[in-house]
Amino acid sequence: MKLFRKFKKLFGIYRQLTKIENVLVHQSIELIKNNERYKDSKNLIPFGNKIYSQNEEDGIIQEIFKRIGTTNKVFVEFGIGNGLENNTYALLFDGWTGLWIEGSKSATENISKALNKTINSGKLIVKNAFIYKSNINELISTSIKHDEIDLLSIDIDGNDIHIFNEIECVNARVVVIEYNPKFAPPIKYCKKYKDDHIWNRDDNFGASLKFLELEFEKSGYSLVGCNITGSNAFFVRSDLTDDKFQKPYTAELHYEPSRRHLTSYSSGHKSSFKTLEESIN
Repeated sequence: MKLFRKFKKLFGIYRQLTKIENVLVHQSIELIKNNERYKDSKNLIPFGNKIYSQNEEDGIIQEIFKRIGTTNKVFVEFGIGNGLENNTYALLFDGWTGLWIEGSKSATENISKALNKTINSGKLIVKNAFIYKSNINELISTSIKHDEIDLLSIDIDGNDIHIFNEIECVNARVVVIEYNPKFAPPIKYCKKYKDDHIWNRDDNFGASLKFLELEFEKSGYSLVGCNITGSNAFFVRSDLTDDKFQKPYTAELHYEPSRRHLTSYSSGHKSSFKTLEESIN
């Protein structure tokens, strides 16, 4: 009984510390956002907001499409984890449809059961597959029949740019892609493509922001911003940017350093698939 009381007390302390950490992280984010660097009204950092994204990607994605508009509201995202913390789950609440591809069989099985209603309605397709250069076009084209989609989100911890460069079956208006924040501009770093790459949580992954800027420029995209934690970069097709985003569209302007200590904060109540399944939409 004494052991139980001690455990309960320790758990209570842990919960209090978690709440304090959450408050401090929120305060840190707001302090950073108030930096003079982000005062330009076209900068995307102040619009960051976390709904179901890992960081503040949800708010930035919303703002980008507020500026350029949507067409078919179709997305493709691969590397979606457990489905409750990614860049497109929140979009399903706003009339979007799309495809999720995830390498974890247990994760996709759980998602398929938990989002049964959403999947059966045709709003979401979930595929379990490891992504390679050789299969990415088939994985997408067998589920997405549009030549143009509004959003492509890539987070596979290593081969991201190599896979993007291989995609021919769809043309995305906006691309969200992970970058390696360890290498600030002007460093042009990119990991060589390997079919069997598995990220070991070290710095051997992805590509630097400068490398991505130059690669995406070849494909007709402009770098319009990064998220505050220095993990994802946002590219908009250059024919859509007009004068809607902060220039110049360079890594030197938009680079954000790694702020991993800001990734652990909560956006509110615990996330649930039931929230979507039992919504009136």
